[in-house]
Amino acid sequence: MITVHHLENSRSQRVLWLLEELGLAYTVKRYARDPATMLAPRELRAVHPLGKSPVIEAEGRVVAETGAIVEFLTARAGGALTPAPDTPERDRYTYFLHYAEGSAMPPLLLKLVFSRLAPGSPALLRPLVRAVAAKVMGGFVDPELRRHAAYWEAELAERPYFCGSDFTVADIMMSFPLEAFSARGTGAGPRVTEWLARLHARPAYKRALERGGPYAYA
Repeated sequence: MITVHHLENSRSQRVLWLLEELGLAYTVKRYARDPATMLAPRELRAVHPLGKSPVIEAEGRVVAETGAIVEFLTARAGGALTPAPDTPERDRYTYFLHYAEGSAMPPLLLKLVFSRLAPGSPALLRPLVRAVAAKVMGGFVDPELRRHAAYWEAELAERPYFCGSDFTVADIMMSFPLEAFSARGTGAGPRVTEWLARLHARPAYKRALERGGPYAYA
């Protein structure tokens, strides 16, 4: 049995969804974020030293990091939802599997961090912090996000899913950054909006929401 240590409103929702798509049996241990800091609770450090989610336990092993978990689970499902080797679709699959966390998430995280700097600052410093945050957001973060958003639109103009005509695990990996981008009101384009609607209509996606509980980005 696979145990998913699931943090609310986090990347671990993708792991639940993948397990539903693969038809693998699993249990869920839920964790709530600290309401003040929005960080994961200390209890997760008992599972993995970094105290992050997602993390799973399976076959006597602890596996952390979404990409590593995805490779672990798809291997045990015989390569389901992955394109055939030595094809252009497989090349795109490998790229987007890593792009989702390596390139798409950092500017989204920066936007989240800088948007919270001023409200959490001492009152006297708040105007200065707000000005610095606005400078960074306007000069770097928002232009970077617009660049990524244009890239997603262009890719989805060529094909219905990120790897080609078929839904793959790469779409699951891409779901969280694009859901977060869309939910934060940063202007998701029409093709991303249509792609998200197709993903959200999948029965396995809906079952994962039932297992994982409330999810702000659905």
